Amino acid sequence: EDESEEEPKLKYERLSNGVTEILQKDAASCMTVHEKFLALGTHYGKVYLLDVQGNITQKFDVSPVKINQISLDESGEHMGVCSEDGKVQVFGLYSAEEFHETFDCPIKIVAVHPHFVRSHFKQFVTGGKKLLLYERGWMNRWKPLVLHEGEGNIRNVKWRGHLIAWANNMGVKILDMISKQRITNVPRDDISLRPDMYPCSLCWKDNLTLIIGWGNSVKICSVKERHASEMRDLPNRYVEIELVEDSGFPWMEDENPLCLTITTYIKEVECCARPRLDIVQPLPESCEEISSDALTVRGFQENECRDYHLEYSEGESLFYIISPRDVVVAKERDQDDHIDWLLEKKKYEEALMAAEISQKTIKKHKILDIGLAYINHLVEKGEYDMAARKCQKILGRNTELWEFEVYKFKEIGQLKAISRYLPRRDPVLKPLIYEMVLHEFLESDYEGFATLIKEWPGDLYNNTIIVQAVVDHLKKDPQNRTLLRTLAELYTYDQRYGRALEIYLTLRHKDVFQLIHKHNLFSSIRDKIVLLMDFDSEKAVDMLLDNEDKISIDRVVEELENRPELQHVYLHKLFKRDHHKGQRYHEKQISLYAEYDRPNLLPFLRDSTHCPLEKALEICQQRNFVEETVYLLSRMGNSRSALKMIMEELQDVDKAIEFAKEQDDGELWEDLILYSIDKPPFITGLLNNIGTHVDPILLIHRIKEGMEIPNLRDSLVKILQDYNLQILLREGCKKILVADSLSLLKKMHRTQMKGVLVDEENICESCLSPILPSDASKSFNVVVFHCRHMFHKECLPVSNTVSPVQFCNICSAKHRGPGSAILEIKK
Repeated sequence: EDESEEEPKLKYERLSNGVTEILQKDAASCMTVHEKFLALGTHYGKVYLLDVQGNITQKFDVSPVKINQISLDESGEHMGVCSEDGKVQVFGLYSAEEFHETFDCPIKIVAVHPHFVRSHFKQFVTGGKKLLLYERGWMNRWKPLVLHEGEGNIRNVKWRGHLIAWANNMGVKILDMISKQRITNVPRDDISLRPDMYPCSLCWKDNLTLIIGWGNSVKICSVKERHASEMRDLPNRYVEIELVEDSGFPWMEDENPLCLTITTYIKEVECCARPRLDIVQPLPESCEEISSDALTVRGFQENECRDYHLEYSEGESLFYIISPRDVVVAKERDQDDHIDWLLEKKKYEEALMAAEISQKTIKKHKILDIGLAYINHLVEKGEYDMAARKCQKILGRNTELWEFEVYKFKEIGQLKAISRYLPRRDPVLKPLIYEMVLHEFLESDYEGFATLIKEWPGDLYNNTIIVQAVVDHLKKDPQNRTLLRTLAELYTYDQRYGRALEIYLTLRHKDVFQLIHKHNLFSSIRDKIVLLMDFDSEKAVDMLLDNEDKISIDRVVEELENRPELQHVYLHKLFKRDHHKGQRYHEKQISLYAEYDRPNLLPFLRDSTHCPLEKALEICQQRNFVEETVYLLSRMGNSRSALKMIMEELQDVDKAIEFAKEQDDGELWEDLILYSIDKPPFITGLLNNIGTHVDPILLIHRIKEGMEIPNLRDSLVKILQDYNLQILLREGCKKILVADSLSLLKKMHRTQMKGVLVDEENICESCLSPILPSDASKSFNVVVFHCRHMFHKECLPVSNTVSPVQFCNICSAKHRGPGSAILEIKK
């Protein structure tokens, strides 16, 4: 058989049932195919009508010798039969109509008119030494007419429409039945081949295209209409040969709409080879072979070329290869056949894809069966991961198949391979399946076990069983962090959060805070605050402060009593968030800051309003914290002691001057000058910095004669520069004030010069009646002030002063700066 990877185009089956019975006793000589039935002729002169499965439906005893040809009209109601003893019969299969004729020579061919069923087409032709046309005429008599003779026996006849094509020893002729004219003669190419051994095959592709297969060549002939100007004495039709292909195919019998289907017969030196069925695609200048299959027919070793026939059924797209002892049916392969071939070639992936695409049309195969075969194939090849991955797609939601596959993977020791792909939701397998996989990992791969516990939902398996298994393993390896971490997760799934928390804290695991928040475990950590702080003090403090309602400040401080450094971290962050919440611990914090965080002690003392100053001063003095002591002394009102400490302890004139500036106390400046008067560096500092706060003359007069002061010249120059700068600043400010005053005066003047609208809506501020009289013809007097208050002249109070300037009584009463009247309207 052909072992090629190329998939065949056709599939083959023997026609069995009645055909098998017939051919056991007889031999097939010819067969004709109709879309409704088959007609088989035998060497013993029988004609059988068969259905497409090969069952016998009718039997006719025509002759005691070989049936040469059976012809059917297009309707399948009339049959023509000829035999080796010269008998010709044309009869109706469903009527009593019948014609009998016996010739004195074997009749090889009979062909009834395609439309024989119609009364005016009662014609048929026979072929022996002559080509005779029989036509029923007057009084139902059949009248013969010789269409052709003299070129040997007629070997084949095909009738299509109004055209009859026949082949004799010399070539192929075509007759136009309308004009009764022969329109072409196609000569035989290879005259070395005996026509009785290698007969000609004819096939009408359509009403105007004839395909001729003879010897080793194929010709495609097209019947065309001749132009009127070319007719003269010529027939009105002619034949043009469109393709000649010498392909080594001894003979061709039939053809489908797209490709030539050719049956080839090759005779080898010692024996006859199997016949071949080839599908050939005609191209403009050549032919391309699409498919070529060698057929194993019964008794092919004894057959000759003329023993084979090919018939085609258009309705079913079937090819029938007839030999004396066998009838083989070739049909186009469907999707089931395609999948069969893929499975045979172990192309399971492609077979599965083809089945999914055509799942509505395939009848023989099931996607699941193909998938299971694919999984088994992968397992046999050792591709366990791929097999397990395919289980997801193939097994889908079928829990029984999933469990079966898991046990199969267990048998081959590959549970780990399928673990990644086990379903976790819809469907869910039996807990035993998941437990079996977990135990497999627990025995050999702790990390893989931990990964599965993290990825799998806790309700897939019996958590108690797995916990016990982990505990048993921990007895052998108590410090194994992977097992401890996994056990904590298992306790979490089982809602035993306290135990999980203990393990997380022991491991210092980063998920401990997430676990506390997620499951609200604040009641469980009341006695574990120190452990949390030791693990991550920053996160622990943030968590505790964010959940004061669940763990009080007092509780936390109490738990951290023996760990003052952690206590300080907590109270410090509490103070940063709110200066008042932990006020009861501010006294304690002084010592904590002094011990663990001195840089933040001074900011704490400055920001706290609840800190006992005496206690703070005592602690700072004990520890000799000068800056903090200075601050506390100044805050307690003892500025002179604070200044003295700065000068004596720190000996920092700049800080002393800064302190004096902050207090802004003349006595402090006096103390500072007295302390500095015998210290030249201090005098230099004072000269450089006090010019804008204290008169430098007070300091200069007190300097002893002969005292050597560093950088005195520069200091004096700076004092003079500062003085000049002050003078310049004062002059500049004076100019700015004068310019601003003038600008504002001009703006006020412009504003007062503007007109004021007086209409019916305005009222007198004294009598509250409209400012304008209703009768415009009467005279009236109105006074309007710059403040926009309006009065009738007679309603305005008389001024007590002699000054002609009047003021608005309303604005004067409100101390708004009364303005003089800007307009007096008279009419």
